[in-house]
Amino acid sequence: MARRNEYLDWLIEQLAPLGSIRAKAMFGGYGLYCDEVFFAIVADDVLFVKVDDTSRPAFEAEGLQPFTYPMKDGSVSTMSYYPLPDYALETPHELCDWARKGIGAALRARQKTGPRRGKKAG
Repeated sequence: MARRNEYLDWLIEQLAPLGSIRAKAMFGGYGLYCDEVFFAIVADDVLFVKVDDTSRPAFEAEGLQPFTYPMKDGSVSTMSYYPLPDYALETPHELCDWARKGIGAALRARQKTGPRRGKKAG
């Protein structure tokens, strides 16, 4: 299990106005949940939030690139998670505004796919 660090603790504290924030260790990084909605990953001390067709243009307008990672076969996999612009980390208000985009994308994805297995609807 990855050891929590000061950056992750700081993020959780800063994002608290959005709801109940928790981190779950996964794949050498962390997944972030807001009120049980998986909306972000933290890898190498960088916060990446979920994007979709609705929110992606805001991230691309800032010149940001999606999260990628190397595959065993040498190819590169791209995920629908983008980092925040540097200035978004300077104030809690900006950080929360950008994080809300990730929460919104996660909620829209949930509406499309329905409740996850093992979860009760409604």
